[in-house]
Amino acid sequence: MRSEDTVDHLIGARLAELRTQRGWTLGELAERSGVSRSTLSRAERAETSPTAALLNRLCHVYGRTMSQLLSEVEAEPAALVPAAGQQVWEERASGFVRRSVSPPHAGLRGELVEGRLTAGADIAYDRPPVPGLEQHVWLLEGALEVTVDGRVHQLAAGDCLRMRVHGATRFRCAGPDAARYVLAVVRP
Repeated sequence: MRSEDTVDHLIGARLAELRTQRGWTLGELAERSGVSRSTLSRAERAETSPTAALLNRLCHVYGRTMSQLLSEVEAEPAALVPAAGQQVWEERASGFVRRSVSPPHAGLRGELVEGRLTAGADIAYDRPPVPGLEQHVWLLEGALEVTVDGRVHQLAAGDCLRMRVHGATRFRCAGPDAARYVLAVVRP
């Protein structure tokens, strides 16, 4: 694969396209997202791999879920998504791996995501990408602490947390083992 075809390059190009479609400068996007101009510029040029928190802020500004954004850098979505064809995105610094099991598709409101957090991983989102987003977190392995609007929920393997997200959320794997979960996302 050529370097310009990497996921980070494709995401950067899509982010630049979304900003340009709205006629915004980097400064205007920085104001709307609370992300510095230099960070936005480096992400658009794929000089850095964007973090989950950064993508979440940008998705909020653009009114789409992270899975929607990631699916927009793929080819036309298929009805059947073989395991080998499911897009995986990794934020190495935080220990977060995200696999788009059932990516968003035109005309459908739901999607499935597999999340894996290493012991000690802590992912915080200051806002949902789309206000009122419905989410169901089904923990398959390990233990997971999910904070929604300041309320902490302790999940054990097999537990499912249902929520409608309007504010901040946090996913934390205290360990000692990694956590693996399915996230069902339904747009309002």
